[in-house]
Amino acid sequence: MAEEREYCSTKSDPYYEAAATAEPTISSSEAAGVAAKSPEPEDYNSKCVFCRIAGQQEPGTELLYCENEDLVCFKDIKPAAPHHYLVVPKKHIGNCRDLKKDQIQLVEDMVAAGKTILERNNFTDFKNVRMGFHVPPFCSISHLHLHVLAPVDQLGFFSKLVYRMNSYWFITADYLIEKLRT
Repeated sequence: MAEEREYCSTKSDPYYEAAATAEPTISSSEAAGVAAKSPEPEDYNSKCVFCRIAGQQEPGTELLYCENEDLVCFKDIKPAAPHHYLVVPKKHIGNCRDLKKDQIQLVEDMVAAGKTILERNNFTDFKNVRMGFHVPPFCSISHLHLHVLAPVDQLGFFSKLVYRMNSYWFITADYLIEKLRT
C-alpha cells in the first residue's frame, strides 16, 4: 500500500493524488453488517449475566430444553430445593415491576415452561411447587426471572423466608398475573 501511494503521488494527475490520499470505503452491505454488530439491541445488556446466558455466552451454564424460543431455562447456582430452576426471557426486562398488562402472556409462558421443566425432571406434584419472582430491591439479578422451586416442603428455614409467598420480597406468578390484570 505504501508503494502504491508513493507511485501515485509521483503522478501529476490530480485524480491520482486524490486516490492516494482517500480513505478506503466499504460497500453498503458491509456497512450494514458493521452497524448491526456495533451497538447492542435495546433488549440486550452485555453487562447482564442473564442476557449473556440467554445469548449462550456463558459457557459454564447449561441450558435446559425449553419449547418456547423466547425463554431460556437453567438450574439456579444456589439451589434452595432439589428442583430449583430459573426461567428467563431472552429479551432484557428489568424485573416484575417493569411488566405491563400486555405482558401477562409472557408470565404465563414462563410458568408453563417451569412446569415443563419439572415434568421433564420427573416431578409432577404441582401442589408442592412454588413459582415466583423477587420484588425490587430484593432482586439479586436485574433481569426478570421466574424461580421454580420443588418440592416446597423440603425448603430449609432460610429458604422458607427468602421464598415466602406474597411477601414484601417475593410474589408468586399467580399473584403477579392478578396484579397485572387490574
